[in-house]
Amino acid sequence: MMLLKFILGLVPIIWLIIALSAMKMPGYKACSIAIVLSAAVAIFYKGMRPVDTASAFLEGVLSALWPIILVIIAALFTYNLTLKTGAMEKIKEMLVSISSDKRILALIIGWGFGCFMEGMAGFGTAVAIPASILIALGYEPVSTVVALLIINSTPTAFGSVGVPTTSVASATGIAVNTISAGTAKIEVLLMFLSPFFLIFVIGKGFKAFKGILPILFISAAAFTLPNFLIGYFLGPELPDIIGAICSMGITTLLALKMNKKEVPEEFRIQAEDNKKLDLSFGEGVKAWSPFIIIFILLIVTSKLVPVVNEPLSTIKSSFLIYTGKGGAPTSFSWINTPGVWIILAAILGGLIQGAKVKEILETFFSTVTKNVKTIITICAVLATAKIMVHSGMTTDVADVLATVTGPAYPFFATWVGVLGAFVTGSGTNTAVLFGPLQSAAAVKIGTAPEWLISANALGAGIGKMIAPSNVALSCAAAGIAGKENKVISTVFKFVIIYAVMGGIICIIFK
Repeated sequence: MMLLKFILGLVPIIWLIIALSAMKMPGYKACSIAIVLSAAVAIFYKGMRPVDTASAFLEGVLSALWPIILVIIAALFTYNLTLKTGAMEKIKEMLVSISSDKRILALIIGWGFGCFMEGMAGFGTAVAIPASILIALGYEPVSTVVALLIINSTPTAFGSVGVPTTSVASATGIAVNTISAGTAKIEVLLMFLSPFFLIFVIGKGFKAFKGILPILFISAAAFTLPNFLIGYFLGPELPDIIGAICSMGITTLLALKMNKKEVPEEFRIQAEDNKKLDLSFGEGVKAWSPFIIIFILLIVTSKLVPVVNEPLSTIKSSFLIYTGKGGAPTSFSWINTPGVWIILAAILGGLIQGAKVKEILETFFSTVTKNVKTIITICAVLATAKIMVHSGMTTDVADVLATVTGPAYPFFATWVGVLGAFVTGSGTNTAVLFGPLQSAAAVKIGTAPEWLISANALGAGIGKMIAPSNVALSCAAAGIAGKENKVISTVFKFVIIYAVMGGIICIIFK
């Protein structure tokens, strides 16, 4: 009976792995079929009422549309508008003036700026915006997406100004700083190694390390050390933000010092991108204006500025969408959500750069229509996740795993987080979904609850690498929608590496 419960709980996940990896099926088709499979198990095995299944589906679709898809459209709209105004060409020239080495720019944009976006906004911005910039510089799309998904695995727990960690603290009743300290401790090694994996993937092997190991080591340490210290001693709100600012600043200074060094041909920005423009300070600010405004708006409206954040956060609506037992109102923040601010920043930046209102509107609607399949994919994933969660399928899998593994469970605690993120695509949802289970499992085997909750947070970030909703977002940002299966099959081995290492760390230091 236990085995049957475990297998049936995994049916939609097994299907997605087969469909996306082995069958090479487009994400929107595979994820739509996953809805049918999860609904069938929920209704015919778990006894879920059809009306409850339908309401879980609706809750998933609406949760996908706002705020996740809003962020995707916002990030792509920003990028497309900078292309339309010609600002992206100037941005490329400015970045090349820092370094013409693709590996070093990947550290500044993918590692530093990507982690900053995760710390400030989350919801996919950490992959979508850096991906659009790097690919505009001529980076190969699939490897770029894979590298950014790897990078985004470890900052997740402290993303969105610490929301995943504060949410699980609320769900379990454990002090937020206690969980934050455990998370900082369990993530520190993999966090430090992440930029090394970034360069390995971007540079297609160990040859990419030649000549840049010192700056790579310093860039990794410049983020990881402040991230660990702040997360361990102060709490979850600022580790990503402060770490990213330190890393971007130090890496940029080192890159400028190294700029006269000869860059190997295979890692050099191509000739047409090497032609530097003589830009004034004002022209530079104008080119970067959408991203500068994004930075300002996200800072000012975040929890770092309570006087602005608190009144804006009250402008929201809550609806009880799920009709079954245990249903809770779903909240929609209409103003203070990253997607709204990014769209506003894009519009203001476009106007500063000389775009006409008609061009801005055309660019926005073009962005939406070109990403319909991505929108369908993400709605389908979140609908499947809600059906699995509300029917108890996801909990069945985690509960069976905890029962069967017993004292060895700490090794698998990270894998439970991977499962949660694969299904939900969210570090916050995974924290709330499995945090209480991890706490109960810890009591059962005599381990500190905050430690297994931290392992869950690590696993959630790792699972986001292959979460269909996250991969679909990333592929859309990179202009390779429809190649989700290739990205997942490529990044899967890194998920295994990270999860095994995370499991070993968890069981050694329990």
